[in-house]
Amino acid sequence: MDLKWLEDFRVLARTRHFSRAAEEQNVTQPTFSRRIKMLEDEIGVMLIDRNTLPLSLTPAGKLFLEASERISRDLREAREQCLDLERAEAEKLRFATNQTLYLSFYPDWVAQFSDEIDLSLNLNSTSWIGADFCQALEHGECDLVLCYWHPSIDFLRPLEGREFQYQTIAHERLMPVTAVDEQGQPRFLLPGSDAAPLPYIGYNDSTFLYPVIADHLRKIEQLPHLLQVNQNSQAISVKAMISQGYGVGWLPQRLLLQGGEQGLVAAGDESWAIDLELRLYRSRSNLSPQLEKLWQRALSQEPPTLKVVRG
Repeated sequence: MDLKWLEDFRVLARTRHFSRAAEEQNVTQPTFSRRIKMLEDEIGVMLIDRNTLPLSLTPAGKLFLEASERISRDLREAREQCLDLERAEAEKLRFATNQTLYLSFYPDWVAQFSDEIDLSLNLNSTSWIGADFCQALEHGECDLVLCYWHPSIDFLRPLEGREFQYQTIAHERLMPVTAVDEQGQPRFLLPGSDAAPLPYIGYNDSTFLYPVIADHLRKIEQLPHLLQVNQNSQAISVKAMISQGYGVGWLPQRLLLQGGEQGLVAAGDESWAIDLELRLYRSRSNLSPQLEKLWQRALSQEPPTLKVVRG
């Protein structure tokens, strides 16, 4: 059934005249009459008594008029609700962040703003590679990117141009960790040796943490002796491998503290630790009032502190 026929029928029921109803509907009288007849054929009963002057509704027509008005009212209300929902979705701030920050930082941090700012996390972003975050912000696919920052992360440089803004909202530390042996001692200790290189659980080169660790190991005075036995794209997977005793690796300290350290201990002294920033990026061209509100709130927040992981 064409919903336009319902409107035609209501106009005819009000005017009781085919010509006037057709004029109101901005169609010719033959076209209008044909649409009313198609409506009656669809319903299967006569709705209009054409033998009276002015026209009148049949008993079935009166019943159908009430139903038509109810259907139209329901449709209007549903349409308004859909538009309200779409407007509410459009006003949500779209966050993108990686899996590690989602698990170890995002929920607690964003809880500070959830009472007055509507936020939506793109869960697909938790599996993106590093450069995907830059592209998403550049193409307007998200409003905010929350990520690690270190001078060695080259793929973030497009976000340091004039068209973007950032603020440092917290600090993080990458810690070399290992499982313990039967005596409760570190299973592996840096730097290892040529004769006995340490099995290394690392990250693939599309991640945020790969260039950070590689840069640090190139610059550190004490040369590490590592034999890479596994690469992962997610820190949670690196953590699981290290916890099972497969090797040594670097993990964000917040991830170590989130969910418990799982028997992991430091695999080296402070010289092996690496400091990072947690940055929030936005496009300057995004003029969303919600975004500006969160941005200013974030600027006024005291960066969360880190506890010390046990050695």
